[in-house]
Amino acid sequence: MSVDIGIDLGTASVLVYVKGKGVILKEPSVVAYDRDTNAIKAIGEEARLMLGRTPGNIVAVRPLRQGVISDYTVTEKMIKYFVQKALGKRTFKKPRISICVPSGVTEVERKAVEEATYAAGAREVNLIEEPVAAAIGAGIDISKPCGNMIVDIGGGTADIAVISLGGTVVNSSIKIAGDDFDEAIVRYMRKKHNLLIGERTAEDIKIKIGTTYPLIEDEELEVRGRNLVTGLPKTVTVTSLETEEALREPTGQIVEEVINVLERTPPELSADILDRGIMLTGGGSMLRGLEELIEEKTGINTMTAEDPMKVVAIGTGQFVELVSGRREF
Repeated sequence: MSVDIGIDLGTASVLVYVKGKGVILKEPSVVAYDRDTNAIKAIGEEARLMLGRTPGNIVAVRPLRQGVISDYTVTEKMIKYFVQKALGKRTFKKPRISICVPSGVTEVERKAVEEATYAAGAREVNLIEEPVAAAIGAGIDISKPCGNMIVDIGGGTADIAVISLGGTVVNSSIKIAGDDFDEAIVRYMRKKHNLLIGERTAEDIKIKIGTTYPLIEDEELEVRGRNLVTGLPKTVTVTSLETEEALREPTGQIVEEVINVLERTPPELSADILDRGIMLTGGGSMLRGLEELIEEKTGINTMTAEDPMKVVAIGTGQFVELVSGRREF
């Protein structure tokens, strides 16, 4: 019996959807390997804990940068590992895999994803654009002639698209997303508090108190890092108001791009979007205040999908079912 799998191959995390079971695997897309022997030490969550904490000969890397493959062999091994982990050892027939790519990728980058998936043991590979997958996963019927706007903010890219009749009408993919939010916080801490913090600490700040819109009640968090003046460890208290200041630039660029896509949208579809609103998906959309910020700047009702992190994986998996359903007729 062949298995249909949908993979959301993200810069920050990989999600695997298996037909009939839903999303059964969600792990960070991080691989740790030994530089000397090239042997893989750990993949996924185990490797993420090693980020910034490894000895000289072991490196923890993210094989995908800004939504595209930056290290081919490591990506191939990672896909293989996740597929095996999701299916167990019991499969005899190679699975049919559909995998998603950002909407702005080049032909070469698409080919790289396809080849890595075949090399990881796929019988057949379908590529699907992230915004389309996000729309399917969010429960929108994309086959109707009516405009839907999706803003999918992942770890490496933000994909903004207007979808109608099962395809994208206008789209844009910018390389500003969750990772850039983290970097903005690192820069802010360095400039404002003379404190050097790592990626993981920055992500913690973003998740716990990060906001892009002033909150009614300010929240605080104690942050530990290295003092750049003395070189010693130090604790600083950060407020959510400061994160709003730190994240103003990257979130502003995303909002600008949303407006840019709206300007290029055909008038009939613009009317639909005004009526139906903007749908936010992806892990980056869980940042507080993003809905309010986009709503304030565009004047269009904005909402976040239910379980935004899993939406693309679910849509990718359901896309396989749609494709296989069409073939059966």
